[in-house]
Amino acid sequence: MINISFPDGAVRQYENGVSALDIAKSISEGLARKVLAASVNGQVWDATRPIYNDAALKLLTWDDADGKSTFWHSSAHLMAEAVESLFPGVKFWVGPALDKGFYYDMDLGDKKLSEEDLAKLEKKMNELAKQGSIYIRKEIPKAEAIAYFAEKGDEYKLDLLNNLNDGEITFYTQGNFTDLCRGPHIPNTSFIKAIKLTNIAGAYWKGDEKNKQLTRVYGVTFPNQKELDEYLLMLEEAKKRDHRKLGKELGIYTMDDDVGQGLPLWMPNGTIIIEELEKLAKETESAAGYKRVVTPHIAKESMYLTSGHLPYYADSMFPPMEMDGEKYYLKAMNCPHHHKIFAAEPKSYRDLPYRIAEYGTCYRYEQSGELFGLMRVRCLHMNDAHIYCTKEQFFQEFKAVNDMYLKYFKIFGIEKYVMRLSLHNPEKLGQKYVNEPELWKETEEMVRKVLIETGTPFIEVQDEAAFYGPKIDVQIWSAIGREFTLATNQVDFNSGRKFKLEYTTQNNDSDVPLIIHRAPLGTHERFIGFLLEHYAGKFPVWLAPLQVKILPISEKFAVYTDHVLRALQNKGVRVEIDERNEKIGKKIREAELSRVPYMLVIGEKEMNENRLSVRRQGKGDLGSQSVDEFINTIVDEIEQRKTVE
Repeated sequence: MINISFPDGAVRQYENGVSALDIAKSISEGLARKVLAASVNGQVWDATRPIYNDAALKLLTWDDADGKSTFWHSSAHLMAEAVESLFPGVKFWVGPALDKGFYYDMDLGDKKLSEEDLAKLEKKMNELAKQGSIYIRKEIPKAEAIAYFAEKGDEYKLDLLNNLNDGEITFYTQGNFTDLCRGPHIPNTSFIKAIKLTNIAGAYWKGDEKNKQLTRVYGVTFPNQKELDEYLLMLEEAKKRDHRKLGKELGIYTMDDDVGQGLPLWMPNGTIIIEELEKLAKETESAAGYKRVVTPHIAKESMYLTSGHLPYYADSMFPPMEMDGEKYYLKAMNCPHHHKIFAAEPKSYRDLPYRIAEYGTCYRYEQSGELFGLMRVRCLHMNDAHIYCTKEQFFQEFKAVNDMYLKYFKIFGIEKYVMRLSLHNPEKLGQKYVNEPELWKETEEMVRKVLIETGTPFIEVQDEAAFYGPKIDVQIWSAIGREFTLATNQVDFNSGRKFKLEYTTQNNDSDVPLIIHRAPLGTHERFIGFLLEHYAGKFPVWLAPLQVKILPISEKFAVYTDHVLRALQNKGVRVEIDERNEKIGKKIREAELSRVPYMLVIGEKEMNENRLSVRRQGKGDLGSQSVDEFINTIVDEIEQRKTVE
């Protein structure tokens, strides 16, 4: 018999070799029908996989992120089976689950997929799903796996096998499809009830543009049709709010091949938004005791060797430049530069906490296949800061950072959020993580304590920490329910020692500070991309590139129109006049389409009475107001940074 521990603390005994699905059935048949996978000692397993030792078990359903991920990865295999049945000889690369759905990269030879083919594949997937084929896991010796794929002439799977050893290789089979895969998978295909293949794209093998371009097919599946219908409605709304589409329409940013992939050029409207975000950050950070710094865009190789980013992070950094016998790298992160600023002058306990902030420009070599509008770029402007503090100060400092996030959420109307606490994996100490087991345990508990005692919603995720300490990824949801990773808040107990950062204690000894890395507004690129979707381009007044458009009915009112323009400009309002000789209806429609928050219509009556006919974007006519009344209203709205109602 083996002991199985459940999340509620209960412990039950089962026969050796029992599966999570068997355990679910012993509790209730209804529960068993919902189980997609299982967490066994923190690792996600097939629900049908035998358990031979005492274990901590959590049954995973559609309500769990790992349950959804397993469901979607299994759906990718189902799609691959459908593709193979309709396109014999196809070769597959990888088919991972995404945040929503899945994709599979494939080599179709000289064939090309069309939208019509997607409909055929959906139909075939539905047929296969109804067969209820079991996902069967089988451990395979490396030599046997190589022979299997060599016979098929599959260079893609053979390449994957190069990096695997005996004991690490498993095949999964469902129906007539077999693939190299580490799993896990759902019990059988009948769980997949609703299917939609959403897109066809090109993707270079391994993300390298020098390699062959494969066909990538995206899809999404659900356990019922209702959820799929709701998701497709959300997708339609998301298309209207696509930041790439809105970014072009509103003149926020542009991309140019001569500049390079993933290197956005910020146009005047986008630059205004950047400046407003920086102004907010500077005001907030100044009030919180931060000091501003500026660091270079490049640094010598030796600094990144000290920090530990080289060689482990080299794939995400641009290649080095060689000058005067030294290698220099474009800055991929601000941390090492800030550590050097801390070390530049002696510090005592009286100087702590020491908080420095910078909107630092960083460069990261994202693979071309991963670039996506403003969301994945190669040049990013990060709302970065580092706090150097004692262990005794940590709770208050970490709490203050969380409070800053909450303040920003309120300003931007972000109602749904969760902190994702990323922990280390004890089995990977010395490889993926700094080999300091006691410090890991201590700092993870310190972060957990802050989150619990402040009532902050959070989830815990194993094996996703930074190499130097636990971190929080801030997950937020837009107005239409799409999830984004906004920023990160990290604890670093390693860099202080590496950079020999010290402060003098009250006892006149030397000690190493704890370091908190934080970036509440993330990067300009990702955050503005999020805001474009969140607001559908209808920015709150304080953030709108153009806040007021004055619409004179004719040029007869030019003198009064100029008077209103100057009165608004004197109060710092961003305002323009539409002087075109067009009908007022057309001017109003175009101002609405360009998402200007306020429109001021000026005719003879307004001029004679020193008043304005005020219109609000999306709300229409607000009636007549005096110039002073309108100015007081809009200035208050800007100064208070009121969100969109």
